[in-house]
Amino acid sequence: MVIMRPLAVLRHDLPASLVVFLVAVPLSLGIALASGAPVAAGLVAAVVGGIVAGALGGSALQVSGPAAGLTVVMAETIQTFGWAVTCAITVAAGALQILLGLSRIARAALAISPAIVHGMLAGIGVTIVLGQLHVILGGKAQSSAIENIAELPGQIVAHHDSATIVGLLTIAILLAWPRLPKAVRRVPGPLAAIALATVVSVVFAMTLPRVELPGDLLDVHFVPRLPDGWGGFALAVVTIALIASVESLLSAVAVDRLHTGPRAHLDRELVGQGAANMVSGALGGLPVTGVIVRSSTNVAAGAKSRASAVLHGVWVLLFVVLLAGLIESIPLAALAGLLVHVGAKLVNPGHMRTVLAHGDLPVYLLTLAGVVVFDLLTGVLAGIGLALVLMLRRTLWSGIHVESEGDTRRVVVEGVLTFLSVPRLSKVLGGVPAGVPVRLELVVDYLDHAAFESLHTWQQAHERAGGTVDVDEIGHPWFGEGKAGRPTRSRLAASRAVPRWLAPWSAWQAVEGIPAQHTRRGATEFHRRAAPLLKDTLSGLADSQKPRTLFITCGDSRIVPNLITTSGPGDLFTIRNIGNLVPPGQADPSMNASIEFAVGVLGVAEIVVCGHSSCGAMKAVTDGAPAGPLGDWLRHVEPSTRREDVVTVDGVRPAREADRLALHNVLQQLEHLREYPLVAAAESAGKLQLTGMYFDVGAASVHLLDGEARAFTAAGQ
Repeated sequence: MVIMRPLAVLRHDLPASLVVFLVAVPLSLGIALASGAPVAAGLVAAVVGGIVAGALGGSALQVSGPAAGLTVVMAETIQTFGWAVTCAITVAAGALQILLGLSRIARAALAISPAIVHGMLAGIGVTIVLGQLHVILGGKAQSSAIENIAELPGQIVAHHDSATIVGLLTIAILLAWPRLPKAVRRVPGPLAAIALATVVSVVFAMTLPRVELPGDLLDVHFVPRLPDGWGGFALAVVTIALIASVESLLSAVAVDRLHTGPRAHLDRELVGQGAANMVSGALGGLPVTGVIVRSSTNVAAGAKSRASAVLHGVWVLLFVVLLAGLIESIPLAALAGLLVHVGAKLVNPGHMRTVLAHGDLPVYLLTLAGVVVFDLLTGVLAGIGLALVLMLRRTLWSGIHVESEGDTRRVVVEGVLTFLSVPRLSKVLGGVPAGVPVRLELVVDYLDHAAFESLHTWQQAHERAGGTVDVDEIGHPWFGEGKAGRPTRSRLAASRAVPRWLAPWSAWQAVEGIPAQHTRRGATEFHRRAAPLLKDTLSGLADSQKPRTLFITCGDSRIVPNLITTSGPGDLFTIRNIGNLVPPGQADPSMNASIEFAVGVLGVAEIVVCGHSSCGAMKAVTDGAPAGPLGDWLRHVEPSTRREDVVTVDGVRPAREADRLALHNVLQQLEHLREYPLVAAAESAGKLQLTGMYFDVGAASVHLLDGEARAFTAAGQ
C-alpha cells in the first residue's frame, strides 16, 4: 500500500520527480538504441518502471527503468529470438523474479562478489563504447565486441560526416558539464547534451538518422509471442531474471547508503521488479531494473518517498504522448555519444582500486574479459568460478617456513593445515637436519587427520634420529588432542578457544611444565608474536605519550585495564592501588602527583575509577580493618562505608556486602577526585569527564555508572 503525505509530496517528491524525469528520458532512448530494440521500448520501460516498480517495490527511493547493465544480453536475445519473443522472455523473467521474491531469497544475491558485479558492469561498459563509437563515426555497430574492435580502425580512417560532429559534441558537453557553475548544473547533464546536440543538428540542417517512434503511441497492445523451441528461451529467461535481480538488489543496497530513511525490503523489491517486468514485456518494453544513476539523482534532489519514482513515470508518459515530435528530432549520433559516456563511466577506476586492495583484481579482469570477448553470462560464470577457486585457496591456505635460531630450528605453520598442504609440509620438514632441536609452532585454525598424521610421523622419526621436537600450539590444541586420541571433528570448539595473548599464563604455559619461567616465557612470546605487530605503533610513541584517559583501578591481578577496555599502547595512563582509592584532601603525595601529571601535563580528557566484584580490600574493610600499613591505607575507605544510597548493577543490588561497598566506593572516589583543584577546574570547563566503572569478574562484564540514577548498567546497553 502506498501512503503519500500531500505536503511532503508537493515540497520534496514533486520537484525530485521532475529532475529524475529529465535524466530518464535521454537515457531510456539511448539504452533502447544500444539494445537494438524499438526506441519506444525504452520509454515504455521507463514509464512502467517508475509507476509499477515505484509503487510496489521495497525500496522507497529507488527509481527503476531500462538499464545499461542489460544492453549486451538484450542485444543478443533480440538478435536470436526477435523482438516479439524477447518481450515474452521479459514477461517470464518478471514472473521468475516474483517467485524468487516470494521465496524470500533476495539476500542470497548479495553473496555474489562485488568484483564480479563491477567486472560485469565494466565489461558491459566496454561493449557499449565499442559498439556506439561506430555510430558516432557514421557507421553501424557490429554484432560482437571483437568485430567492433576489428572494424574500428577502418571506421576511424573513413570519411566522417555530421554524425561524428554531433556525437563528439554530445560527449564534450557531458565531460564539461560537471565543471560549469552550480546554477547551470541544475539542468541534468544528459538532458542538456541531447538538447544542445539536437538544436545544433536542426539549426545547421544536418542530414543524419534520427529517432523513429510509432505513429500512435497510445495504441497499446500485447506484444509477446511464444517461441518455437523452449531450450534457449528458458536459458534467456533465467539469465535476464538473475541479472536484473542482482542489479536491482545491489542498487537498492547502494541507495540505502545515500539516505537515512526506511531501509529497503529486498524481497518486496524483487516482487515489485518482477511485476514491472511482466507489465513492461506485455506492453512491448525493455526489461526493468533498479538504476543507480536515476536513484542517486532522486536522493540528491531531495525525494522523501516512493511518490517521486511514481511521478517520474507519469511525466515520462505525458512527455512521450504530448511531445513525440520533439523526440523524433533527436539524432541517433547524440544518443550514441550519451551511451559512450555512460559506458565509459561503468569502467570505474575506483572499483578497480577497491578490488585490487581486496585481492580480487583477477576476478574483476576475468569477468570483464569474458563479457567483452564472449557474452555476459559466460563472463559472469567465469568470474564466479575464479572467485570460488580463490576462496578455496584462501580458506585452505597454510604458511610453512623454517627459521634458524642458533643450533635450533623453528618451524612455523600458520593458517589451515589440510591434506592439500601435506606435500609442501613434508618438503619443508624434510629439509630440517637430523638430530637438531626443533620448536614446532602451530598457529593453525584447523588441522585435519592427514596433516596430523604427517606431523606426528615426522616428529617420531626426528626424535628417533636423536633430535627433539617441542610442539607449541597457539590457539586450539589440534595436535595435542590428536595425540591424546581426541581429535576435534569440527571447528566449533576452536572458535571458543581463548587466544594466547588474552589467556593467563596458567592456561597456556602449564603444559610446558616450566612454571618457574612464566615471566621469561611470556616475554619471549611477546617478542615473537606481538612485537612485530606493535612495532609501528610503539615507534610513534617512543618520544612522547598523549593518553586520553586516566584509569584508576585496583591492583587486583584479575583486573587487566587494557583487556576490559579494548585499549592498547598510548591509550591509558593507569594508576593501580589497593581498593582503587583516591585519598580525600590530596592526602597522598603519590596520588596527588599522578593526578597533577595526568590532568595538568598530559591533558587527559577522562578519568575512570574502576571497582570490581570480590575485591579483597573491600572484604577486608567489611570484616574489620586490619592493623599495620594496610589498615592505615584502607582508612580511606571509611567515607564509602558511611554512604546510605542504594546502588544497583543492571537493576539488582549485589547480595554480598563487600560488592555493595565496592559500588559505593566508586561513587565516593569520584567525589574525592572533584576535591582536586585541577580536576574541578577542568571538569567545570568541559575539558574533563569523570566516569565510574564496575567490573563483575565472574560474569566478565563491564558496567558503567549512570550518575543521576546511581546505577551501573552493562556497557553497550
